[in-house]
Amino acid sequence: MKIGLIAGGGQFPLLFAKKAAQKGISVVAAGFVSETDPGLAKEVSVFQWLYLGQISRLVKYFKRQGVHEAVMLGTIEKTSIFKDIRPDFKALTFILKTGRSHDDAILTRFADLMKTQGIEIRPSTFLLPELLSPAGCWTQRPLDSAEQQDAYQGWKLAKAVGKLDIGQCIVISNGTVLAVEAIDGTDATIRRGGDLSRGNGCVVIKLSKPQQDLRFDLPATGCETIRTMAASGATALVLETGKSLSFDREKMVALADEYHIAITALTEQDIP
Repeated sequence: MKIGLIAGGGQFPLLFAKKAAQKGISVVAAGFVSETDPGLAKEVSVFQWLYLGQISRLVKYFKRQGVHEAVMLGTIEKTSIFKDIRPDFKALTFILKTGRSHDDAILTRFADLMKTQGIEIRPSTFLLPELLSPAGCWTQRPLDSAEQQDAYQGWKLAKAVGKLDIGQCIVISNGTVLAVEAIDGTDATIRRGGDLSRGNGCVVIKLSKPQQDLRFDLPATGCETIRTMAASGATALVLETGKSLSFDREKMVALADEYHIAITALTEQDIP
């Protein structure tokens, strides 16, 4: 089996490449300048650097390598749309036809475009289902009653924000939303919320969007999330069961226990 890998930043593309190698799957990877970990090139069969916006070059590269299936993994810094981007004619046509700049619309339309070129985009977790967040409380300390109320209210608000395709994360304290994720990303959102909580604690909620295409861009957390929360005075993290990714989960939970941060994963049915 051969699969294409459209790789952003972070550890997800590396984990995927290593798991694919264990299963005897050949990985043909495309990485983006200023985004992708250069170490990925050593973990895959074939590697090609691209700039954001080089859709024609990506399609030609995959076709030349005989790729008919691909995954999109890793992060792309939102601010990269203002730098290191070199849109080709196909990309400009794609942008004009899409007519929207929201994450979900762009990614879904891009997957549709790749399908017209004979390349099917598969779910990002098909080789790594263990990264999907399991249900329940993960930490020694569960949510206290105030955090639980914030979790329930914040869940509904986070889904409303997600429906507008703005972001996947909010920070809430005592029923008041302190920060909403925008182009600056999750860690910056946590820091903004922590600053506004003034040491009184706050709950971080990171969920999939109601219209989320579950093949890609699932909300992801890891050890760095917990470190940022601890430094910002956040006391609890709420995730979505089966629709969010958690990296290095054992280390992440151990770190949360060390900082007395509660982590729980809920479903829509848990919200009163």
